Amino acid sequence: MVGQPIGRDQLVAKQSAVDASGELSRLSIEGVMFRPTRPVVHEDGHLVEVVRADWPIVAAPVVQVHITTTLPRHVRAWGLHQRSTDRLFVVSGLIRFAVFDGRPDSPTRGQLNELLVSERSPGLLIIPPNLYHGWKNIGDTEATIINMPDRMYDYEAPDALDLPWDSTRATDLIPHRW
Repeated sequence: MVGQPIGRDQLVAKQSAVDASGELSRLSIEGVMFRPTRPVVHEDGHLVEVVRADWPIVAAPVVQVHITTTLPRHVRAWGLHQRSTDRLFVVSGLIRFAVFDGRPDSPTRGQLNELLVSERSPGLLIIPPNLYHGWKNIGDTEATIINMPDRMYDYEAPDALDLPWDSTRATDLIPHRW
């Protein structure tokens, strides 16, 4: 009989990011959705659909589109919108998204979801209001992300609350380390 290797009791069982049908298995927070898309090869390059009005997860019309970039190894977190839903699509780069549910009456209160998205594994990520969310560019190049929120940006009263990711308050509140 072969004995257990040193440190065996410290190992954690691997969990698959997808189920047998290829659907993501790690998005457990109520309202958070991800619709995978796929690059379609053609004779001149690739085409990737970003959003379509007939996709069920696109519940509200696209009213604004903006692009944000994140430098390699930089973190953009934690943000929270009280009224707006973010619809995020990674155009380039390798992004680790994290979403934390701190809503008091949510059945998924206290849960954390993580998701890796890139141009090689693209998709539309939906983050409803009142969820802490952010990302880190874990790639070696500047990442580009499209956001198509369901509300236009209000310059006079932005629907944006921030909690710096590296603050003691964030460390105490959110069970995630970048």
